[in-house]
Parts: sequence; C-alpha cells; structure tokens
Amino acid sequence: MREVLKDLVAAVEAGHTVGLGTVVRTFKSAPRPAGAAMMVDADGRAVGSVSGGCVEGALFELARSVVQDGTPVLQRYGISDNDAFEVGLTCGGILDVFVEAVSQERFPQLQGVARDVDAGSPVAIVTVIEHPDQAWLGRHLVVRPDGFEGTLGSDRADHAVSDDVVGLLAAGRNTTLMYGPDGERRGDGMRVFVISFAPQPRMLVFGAIDFAAAVAKQGSFLGYRVTVCDARAVFATKARFPVADEVVVEWPHRYLQAQIDAGAVDPRTVICVLTHDPKFDVPLLEVALRHEVAYVGAMGSRRTHEDRLARLRDAGVSEMELQRLSSPIGLDLGSRTPEETAVSIAAEIISLRWGGLGSRLSHLDVRIHHEPLTDG
Repeated sequence: MREVLKDLVAAVEAGHTVGLGTVVRTFKSAPRPAGAAMMVDADGRAVGSVSGGCVEGALFELARSVVQDGTPVLQRYGISDNDAFEVGLTCGGILDVFVEAVSQERFPQLQGVARDVDAGSPVAIVTVIEHPDQAWLGRHLVVRPDGFEGTLGSDRADHAVSDDVVGLLAAGRNTTLMYGPDGERRGDGMRVFVISFAPQPRMLVFGAIDFAAAVAKQGSFLGYRVTVCDARAVFATKARFPVADEVVVEWPHRYLQAQIDAGAVDPRTVICVLTHDPKFDVPLLEVALRHEVAYVGAMGSRRTHEDRLARLRDAGVSEMELQRLSSPIGLDLGSRTPEETAVSIAAEIISLRWGGLGSRLSHLDVRIHHEPLTDG
C-alpha cells in the first residue's frame, strides 16, 4: 500500500471517494505479496498494482462499482481456463483482494497515517475484511506503539486486536488475524487485515571501499536505509558514497555497539563487512554475531575466511554464533567487478529472507515465490 499512499491521500484531501483494492492473502505463485494495492481515483486513473497485470482490468471495474454502491467486497482471483488474462492469474496463483471505497468520511485517520509514514514512525492500519455483521466491513483501526484510534465496532474488539497488532508492527508484518465477532480470541467470524508501516530496514556497510559504493546502491535500490561506516576519514566521505543515507567516521565495532544500545538495530537489519582487515573485522563481527539481525556477511578470500574464523574463536565467539556468518560474502555468480559483487551480495540477502535456493529457476521444479523466512 505504501506505493499508492501519496496518491490516495491527495485524492481524499481533494474531497474525492476512491476505490482501493488491497491484497490480503496469497496462495501458490501469486506475483505480489499481501499489502500490495491498487487505487482507482475519481477520474478513472489507476495507480499501483496487485498482480503485475493479470487481474488489474477486472479489479478496475470492481473498484468503480464499489465506489458507486459503497459496499466493500472481498474478491478472490485465481487462474481461469476461459480467460486467464482478463480475470485470472496465468502464473497459477490465487489472490484475495479486499476492495473498499475510501474517503475523508470513511477513513478520517488516513492523513495521520501518511504523516507517520513520512516521518518514519511505526503505524499500522487494521481493516475488517470479514464479519457476520455487514456494518463492520471496511472499518479501520489505526495502531501505534502507544495506542490506537478509530474503531472496528466495539471496545472489546479494538483492544484485543490492537494488543496483537503492536507485535506485528514491531516486525513490519502484513497479515490476517481471526477473531470472534466481538473480538473474542477463541472463535471465528471476524477476519481483519493488518498492514504495517514500519521504518525502513537498515543496511550497515562497513569498509569505505569501491565495493561498498556498489553495495550501497544495491541496498538503496532494495529499500534499505544505508549507512556506510569506516574509521578512516579520508575514505568515509559523502562524496564517495552519494547514495548512502549517512556516512559515519568511527571504529566499526564502536559504532555498531552504540547503535545496538540506542535500539537502532533490529532483526531486519543487514550487516555487510567489507574491510577484510582483522583489526576492524574481528571486533566488529564479535558484536554483530551476538546480536539478532537478519544477515551478517563478510568479504574475503577463503584464506582470509579461515584466519577470521580462528581469530573469532580465540575471541570467544561460539560455533553457533559463527554459523550465522555468511563468509565469503555473496552467492556464486562468478562476479568480478564491484557492481557484480554487489549483485551477488544482494542476491544472498534476498535468498536468505525468502528461502530461495540461489539456483537457476529453469533447472528447478519448485515454486517461484516463497513465503518469507524472516519478518518485514
């Protein structure tokens, strides 16, 4: 939904009612994840995508219809033998899409959500997508770490759902939750969809070398907030790393420990150690491998890797902690240049997040789209 939020808010602030379709559940090889969205504005302009083109035509018409009658619809799209390109998914996947009319009256908290997203503050939107009482459908609850606003339909439901959503928000997860009609934890009848707008995950790149510049570009492209850190001020400059969100001159292990102590490193953070110098690498990896992050990779030859492992063992790093280290860093793509190496590192990060094998799809008989192994 993030990709349509700006246009959605602009339309609502202009006094328009727009149709919004949001993927709330996927099955098999669905091309877009839960949370992907498409809006249709008052001028008939479509923004965003829920399937990469397979069902957008049908969704466009449904969204306009929902705007006309105001009744939300939970629509399932799957492969169609008769006309797959019009109303089905040629990839064989299945999407559940919740289609609703959005306006200032229906969702007065929307502008506040947009302000939080712009500021990098965590916020989640909860939407009722199934309920035996049709009046509950499409109601929204906006959840923040310190409370909530809006209502799903009852005080009991609001508190039960908001308590659960705070945990999802911390992980940046989008998912559906099931409750009883009044928010009972044991029961069914009400299903809500939670879309979390967590701050950008971080990529910490240590070592201000040419490879770091290429890795920073890949990280930014993938949506990470990128920091480049090196103790050598002559190399760690903004001019050399214009894509990085910040460039820090500090001893790497001191910077990382300070960021951990400040709560600025979370389980979605990825760490790329590119210095391949023991005086920087070993104390840095001691800190990194003892903290819960999504990825720790270190550059170096096989000989450098073996020497690094020996030094880390001497420093007291356990075998279980060492198993979390991706070294030598990246996937085997035959990379030579800094740019190619950065692609191999990015590929390894993506593979670990989604559980991919890193092999050629043409040589495999497995599903193309994986469920995430890590949140966010």
